[in-house]
Amino acid sequence: MTTTQGVYDRVDDRGNDGLDVLGPGELRLLRELDALILTWAEEAGALERRYPFLLRPDFLDGLGHFEDFPHLGLPVSAADPERLLKSLRIAERPLASVPAEALDDARYVLPSAACHAIFQSLAGRTVPAEGAAHTTLATCFRNEERHGGPRRPLAFSMREIVHVGTAEGAREHVARFKERVLALGARLGLDMRTEVATDPFFDRTASRAIMQLLFPVKEEFVVDGVTVGSVDHHGDFFGERCGIRLPDGTAARSGCVAFGLERWVHVLTARFGGAGAAAEAILKLR
Repeated sequence: MTTTQGVYDRVDDRGNDGLDVLGPGELRLLRELDALILTWAEEAGALERRYPFLLRPDFLDGLGHFEDFPHLGLPVSAADPERLLKSLRIAERPLASVPAEALDDARYVLPSAACHAIFQSLAGRTVPAEGAAHTTLATCFRNEERHGGPRRPLAFSMREIVHVGTAEGAREHVARFKERVLALGARLGLDMRTEVATDPFFDRTASRAIMQLLFPVKEEFVVDGVTVGSVDHHGDFFGERCGIRLPDGTAARSGCVAFGLERWVHVLTARFGGAGAAAEAILKLR
Protein backbone atom coordinates (compact mmCIF):
# COMPACT_ATOMS: atom_id res chain seq x y z
CA MET A 1 0.00 0.00 0.00
CA THR A 2 1.35 3.42 -0.89
CA THR A 3 0.68 6.72 0.81
CA THR A 4 1.34 10.35 0.04
CA GLN A 5 1.98 11.19 3.70
CA GLY A 6 5.40 12.76 4.10
CA VAL A 7 5.96 13.20 0.36
CA TYR A 8 5.78 16.99 0.51
CA ASP A 9 7.96 17.61 3.55
CA ARG A 10 9.82 20.51 2.02
CA VAL A 11 9.46 23.15 -0.65
CA ASP A 12 11.76 22.66 -3.62
CA ASP A 13 11.70 22.40 -7.40
CA ARG A 14 9.64 19.26 -7.92
CA GLY A 15 9.28 19.72 -11.65
CA ASN A 16 5.59 20.62 -11.41
CA ASP A 17 5.80 23.72 -13.60
CA GLY A 18 5.29 25.98 -10.61
CA LEU A 19 2.34 23.97 -9.23
CA ASP A 20 4.05 22.73 -6.06
CA VAL A 21 2.19 21.34 -3.06
CA LEU A 22 2.64 22.27 0.60
CA GLY A 23 2.45 19.42 3.07
CA PRO A 24 0.76 19.60 6.49
CA GLY A 25 3.88 20.79 8.31
CA GLU A 26 4.61 23.46 5.73
CA LEU A 27 1.02 24.64 5.78
CA ARG A 28 1.11 24.94 9.57
CA LEU A 29 4.30 27.00 9.32
CA LEU A 30 2.74 29.27 6.71
CA ARG A 31 -0.29 29.86 8.92
CA GLU A 32 1.77 30.54 12.05
CA LEU A 33 3.92 33.04 10.17
CA ASP A 34 0.90 34.78 8.69
CA ALA A 35 -0.71 34.96 12.15
CA LEU A 36 2.42 36.72 13.45
CA ILE A 37 2.37 39.21 10.58
CA LEU A 38 -1.34 39.79 11.14
CA THR A 39 -0.62 40.88 14.73
CA TRP A 40 1.74 43.52 13.28
CA ALA A 41 -1.01 44.65 10.93
CA GLU A 42 -3.46 44.97 13.82
CA GLU A 43 -0.93 47.01 15.81
CA ALA A 44 -0.69 49.35 12.80
CA GLY A 45 -4.46 49.74 12.84
CA ALA A 46 -4.90 47.82 9.58
CA LEU A 47 -8.31 46.34 8.83
CA GLU A 48 -8.18 42.94 7.17
CA ARG A 49 -10.37 42.38 4.14
CA ARG A 50 -10.86 39.67 1.58
CA TYR A 51 -11.01 41.21 -1.87
CA PRO A 52 -12.27 39.81 -5.18
CA PHE A 53 -9.89 37.28 -6.66
CA LEU A 54 -9.82 38.99 -10.07
CA LEU A 55 -8.86 42.42 -11.37
CA ARG A 56 -10.39 44.44 -14.19
CA PRO A 57 -8.22 45.09 -17.26
CA ASP A 58 -9.25 48.77 -17.33
CA PHE A 59 -7.96 49.20 -13.77
CA LEU A 60 -4.57 47.64 -14.59
CA ASP A 61 -4.37 49.54 -17.88
CA GLY A 62 -4.87 52.79 -15.97
CA LEU A 63 -1.79 51.89 -13.92
CA GLY A 64 0.28 51.26 -17.05
CA HIS A 65 0.60 47.69 -15.83
CA PHE A 66 0.52 46.00 -19.21
CA GLU A 67 3.35 48.18 -20.56
CA ASP A 68 5.47 47.88 -17.40
CA PHE A 69 4.87 44.16 -16.74
CA PRO A 70 3.85 42.60 -20.07
CA HIS A 71 5.52 39.32 -19.13
CA LEU A 72 3.48 38.80 -15.94
CA GLY A 73 0.00 38.90 -17.39
CA LEU A 74 -2.35 35.97 -16.83
CA PRO A 75 -5.72 37.02 -18.27
CA VAL A 76 -8.83 35.01 -17.40
CA SER A 77 -10.90 34.06 -20.42
CA ALA A 78 -14.13 32.10 -20.80
CA ALA A 79 -14.30 29.32 -23.38
CA ASP A 80 -16.88 29.59 -26.13
CA PRO A 81 -18.65 26.20 -25.98
CA GLU A 82 -19.14 25.81 -29.72
CA ARG A 83 -15.57 26.75 -30.64
CA LEU A 84 -14.16 24.65 -27.80
CA LEU A 85 -16.03 21.51 -28.88
CA LYS A 86 -14.88 22.09 -32.45
CA SER A 87 -11.26 22.34 -31.27
CA LEU A 88 -11.61 19.15 -29.21
CA ARG A 89 -12.63 17.16 -32.28
CA ILE A 90 -9.32 17.82 -34.00
CA ALA A 91 -6.92 18.32 -31.06
CA GLU A 92 -4.53 15.76 -29.66
CA ARG A 93 -5.87 14.51 -26.34
CA PRO A 94 -5.47 15.03 -23.47
CA LEU A 95 -5.14 18.77 -24.09
CA ALA A 96 -1.81 20.34 -23.20
CA SER A 97 -3.47 23.75 -23.51
CA VAL A 98 -6.85 25.21 -24.41
CA PRO A 99 -6.62 26.60 -27.96
CA ALA A 100 -6.73 30.39 -28.11
CA GLU A 101 -9.30 30.31 -30.92
CA ALA A 102 -11.75 28.64 -28.50
CA LEU A 103 -11.56 31.50 -26.01
CA ASP A 104 -13.42 34.77 -25.69
CA ASP A 105 -11.65 38.05 -24.97
CA ALA A 106 -10.38 38.12 -21.38
CA ARG A 107 -12.60 40.28 -19.16
CA TYR A 108 -10.52 39.76 -16.03
CA VAL A 109 -6.88 39.35 -15.02
CA LEU A 110 -5.29 37.34 -12.21
CA PRO A 111 -3.43 39.57 -9.71
CA SER A 112 0.37 39.64 -9.57
CA ALA A 113 0.40 41.56 -6.25
CA ALA A 114 -2.01 41.63 -3.31
CA CYS A 115 -2.12 45.42 -3.06
CA HIS A 116 -3.71 45.84 -6.49
CA ALA A 117 -7.09 44.69 -5.19
CA ILE A 118 -6.82 47.19 -2.33
CA PHE A 119 -6.25 50.09 -4.70
CA GLN A 120 -8.94 48.87 -7.08
CA SER A 121 -11.42 49.02 -4.17
CA LEU A 122 -10.24 52.51 -3.10
CA ALA A 123 -10.37 54.03 -6.59
CA GLY A 124 -12.23 57.33 -6.66
CA ARG A 125 -12.58 57.53 -2.89
CA THR A 126 -11.40 59.99 -0.24
CA VAL A 127 -9.34 58.59 2.64
CA PRO A 128 -9.09 60.09 6.14
CA ALA A 129 -6.61 62.91 6.71
CA GLU A 130 -4.69 60.75 9.16
CA GLY A 131 -4.51 57.95 6.63
CA ALA A 132 -5.61 54.35 6.94
CA ALA A 133 -3.92 50.95 6.87
CA HIS A 134 -5.23 47.93 5.01
CA THR A 135 -4.14 44.30 4.90
CA THR A 136 -5.06 41.27 2.87
CA LEU A 137 -3.80 37.80 2.05
CA ALA A 138 -4.07 36.97 -1.63
CA THR A 139 -3.04 34.27 -4.04
CA CYS A 140 -0.92 36.01 -6.68
CA PHE A 141 0.14 34.80 -10.11
CA ARG A 142 3.21 35.63 -12.17
CA ASN A 143 3.84 34.35 -15.64
CA GLU A 144 7.59 34.03 -15.27
CA GLU A 145 9.81 32.74 -18.07
CA ARG A 146 10.55 29.64 -15.97
CA HIS A 147 8.62 28.19 -13.04
CA GLY A 148 9.46 25.83 -10.21
CA GLY A 149 10.48 25.87 -6.58
CA PRO A 150 10.34 28.81 -4.17
CA ARG A 151 12.16 31.30 -6.38
CA ARG A 152 9.75 31.18 -9.31
CA PRO A 153 6.29 29.94 -8.33
CA LEU A 154 3.43 30.31 -10.76
CA ALA A 155 1.05 31.01 -7.88
CA PHE A 156 1.92 32.01 -4.33
CA SER A 157 0.48 33.55 -1.16
CA MET A 158 1.22 37.22 -0.54
CA ARG A 159 0.37 39.08 2.65
CA GLU A 160 0.52 42.85 2.28
CA ILE A 161 0.04 45.69 4.73
CA VAL A 162 -0.60 48.98 2.93
CA HIS A 163 -0.80 52.52 4.32
CA VAL A 164 -2.73 55.09 2.29
CA GLY A 165 -2.63 58.71 3.46
CA THR A 166 0.00 61.41 3.72
CA ALA A 167 3.58 61.20 2.49
CA GLU A 168 4.84 61.27 6.08
CA GLY A 169 2.48 58.48 7.13
CA ALA A 170 3.52 56.30 4.20
CA ARG A 171 7.23 56.87 4.90
CA GLU A 172 6.80 56.02 8.57
CA HIS A 173 4.87 52.88 7.67
CA VAL A 174 7.60 51.62 5.34
CA ALA A 175 10.43 52.51 7.74
CA ARG A 176 8.70 50.82 10.69
CA PHE A 177 8.05 47.59 8.84
CA LYS A 178 11.49 47.47 7.28
CA GLU A 179 12.92 47.57 10.79
CA ARG A 180 10.49 44.90 12.03
CA VAL A 181 11.23 42.49 9.19
CA LEU A 182 14.99 42.83 9.62
CA ALA A 183 14.60 42.32 13.38
CA LEU A 184 12.50 39.20 12.76
CA GLY A 185 15.13 37.82 10.43
CA ALA A 186 17.82 38.41 13.05
CA ARG A 187 15.78 36.76 15.83
CA LEU A 188 15.23 33.73 13.63
CA GLY A 189 18.92 33.49 12.76
CA LEU A 190 18.46 34.25 9.07
CA ASP A 191 21.23 35.82 7.02
CA MET A 192 18.94 38.51 5.63
CA ARG A 193 19.98 41.50 3.57
CA THR A 194 18.14 44.20 1.66
CA GLU A 195 18.57 44.86 -2.05
CA VAL A 196 17.17 47.64 -4.21
CA ALA A 197 14.62 46.09 -6.53
CA THR A 198 15.11 46.14 -10.29
CA ASP A 199 11.49 45.68 -11.34
CA PRO A 200 10.69 46.23 -15.05
CA PHE A 201 8.40 49.03 -13.81
CA PHE A 202 11.57 51.10 -13.66
CA ASP A 203 12.79 51.44 -17.22
CA ARG A 204 16.56 51.32 -16.84
CA THR A 205 17.01 53.87 -19.62
CA ALA A 206 14.62 56.35 -18.02
CA SER A 207 15.18 59.03 -15.41
CA ARG A 208 12.96 57.24 -12.90
CA ALA A 209 15.44 54.33 -12.90
CA ILE A 210 18.21 56.75 -11.90
CA MET A 211 15.99 58.14 -9.17
CA GLN A 212 15.39 54.61 -7.89
CA LEU A 213 19.12 54.10 -7.43
CA LEU A 214 19.42 57.41 -5.57
CA PHE A 215 16.29 56.82 -3.50
CA PRO A 216 15.38 53.13 -3.06
CA VAL A 217 11.69 53.15 -3.90
CA LYS A 218 11.42 49.39 -3.45
CA GLU A 219 13.72 47.27 -1.32
CA GLU A 220 13.62 43.48 -1.17
CA PHE A 221 14.47 41.19 1.75
CA VAL A 222 16.75 38.43 0.49
CA VAL A 223 17.78 35.23 2.28
CA ASP A 224 20.15 32.78 0.57
CA GLY A 225 19.25 34.19 -2.81
CA VAL A 226 15.49 33.96 -2.22
CA THR A 227 13.45 37.17 -2.10
CA VAL A 228 11.02 36.66 0.79
CA GLY A 229 9.39 40.10 0.82
CA SER A 230 9.75 43.79 0.18
CA VAL A 231 8.91 47.32 1.26
CA ASP A 232 7.77 49.80 -1.35
CA HIS A 233 7.36 53.59 -1.43
CA HIS A 234 4.59 54.25 -3.97
CA GLY A 235 4.60 58.03 -3.57
CA ASP A 236 1.44 59.42 -5.18
CA PHE A 237 1.46 56.84 -8.01
CA PHE A 238 -1.68 54.97 -6.95
CA GLY A 239 -3.28 58.11 -5.54
CA GLU A 240 -3.01 59.88 -8.89
CA ARG A 241 -3.76 56.92 -11.15
CA CYS A 242 -6.68 55.66 -9.06
CA GLY A 243 -8.13 59.02 -8.02
CA ILE A 244 -7.60 58.35 -4.30
CA ARG A 245 -7.68 61.68 -2.48
CA LEU A 246 -7.10 63.21 0.92
CA PRO A 247 -9.82 65.53 2.31
CA ASP A 248 -7.93 68.57 0.98
CA GLY A 249 -8.20 67.19 -2.55
CA THR A 250 -4.54 66.21 -2.99
CA ALA A 251 -3.56 62.76 -4.16
CA ALA A 252 -3.03 60.24 -1.37
CA ARG A 253 0.42 58.75 -0.85
CA SER A 254 0.99 55.11 -0.07
CA GLY A 255 3.57 52.56 0.97
CA CYS A 256 3.48 48.85 1.68
CA VAL A 257 5.25 45.82 3.07
CA ALA A 258 4.78 42.46 1.34
CA PHE A 259 5.56 38.90 2.40
CA GLY A 260 5.86 35.95 0.02
CA LEU A 261 4.73 33.28 2.46
CA GLU A 262 5.85 30.15 0.58
CA ARG A 263 9.31 31.64 0.21
CA TRP A 264 9.43 32.26 3.95
CA VAL A 265 8.42 28.63 4.45
CA HIS A 266 11.31 27.55 2.24
CA VAL A 267 14.02 29.56 4.01
CA LEU A 268 12.69 28.82 7.52
CA THR A 269 12.42 25.09 6.84
CA ALA A 270 16.03 25.11 5.67
CA ARG A 271 17.15 27.20 8.65
CA PHE A 272 15.52 24.98 11.31
CA GLY A 273 15.86 21.63 9.59
CA GLY A 274 12.12 21.10 9.28
CA ALA A 275 8.81 22.89 9.04
CA GLY A 276 7.71 21.76 12.52
CA ALA A 277 10.75 23.20 14.25
CA ALA A 278 10.37 26.41 12.29
CA ALA A 279 6.71 26.72 13.30
CA GLU A 280 7.66 26.30 16.96
CA ALA A 281 10.26 29.05 16.59
CA ILE A 282 7.60 31.40 15.17
CA LEU A 283 5.19 30.53 18.00
CA LYS A 284 7.77 31.61 20.59
CA LEU A 285 7.80 35.10 19.05
CA ARG A 286 4.06 35.68 19.31
